Amino acid sequence: MLNNIEVFAIFIGGIAECYLLVAFGWSIAFPERRIWPPKEATTGIKLRVWLATISIFIATFVLGIADWNSFDWPAPARWTIGLGLMITGNVVVWMGVRKIGLGATSGEVAELKTDGLYRYSRNPQYVADMVILIGWAVLSASGWAACVATFGVIVLAAAPFAEEPWLEDVYGADYRTYKGKVRRYL
Repeated sequence: MLNNIEVFAIFIGGIAECYLLVAFGWSIAFPERRIWPPKEATTGIKLRVWLATISIFIATFVLGIADWNSFDWPAPARWTIGLGLMITGNVVVWMGVRKIGLGATSGEVAELKTDGLYRYSRNPQYVADMVILIGWAVLSASGWAACVATFGVIVLAAAPFAEEPWLEDVYGADYRTYKGKVRRYL
């Protein structure tokens, strides 16, 4: 039986995932009226996207703690794989933020980055965020955390499809050349 904290975490995580998935889906279907990336990166839009994204991570974390090792997986495997994925994901995501800047991560136009991690993936930060969620799901071995993390990975995987038409509009031939050379994820 779920307790109130678990129900609340599932609700918040689910609402955040639905919000982002609808925003990305709308932006994919109607790029001229896109929500993400925003036509103008206002503080309100940045806060909504960051709040929704952070809510997914917090909900997954809370569920992992509340439902710790419900899969009954061996601790050495969980800690080795899960913690390793989480550390790697955090290193990569913060290297990406450092490379392109917090503003560009929040939907502002900045210089097109094609070096560093961006030589291997057009979306190293999204990939790293997915790795963090998967790492926590493995470490916590929680069914509920795994569920919210799985939908979080789907949401993060959808984001580049909303961003790519915008990137082509903003960066033109430079982005199309880059897109032809570097994979979307890995």
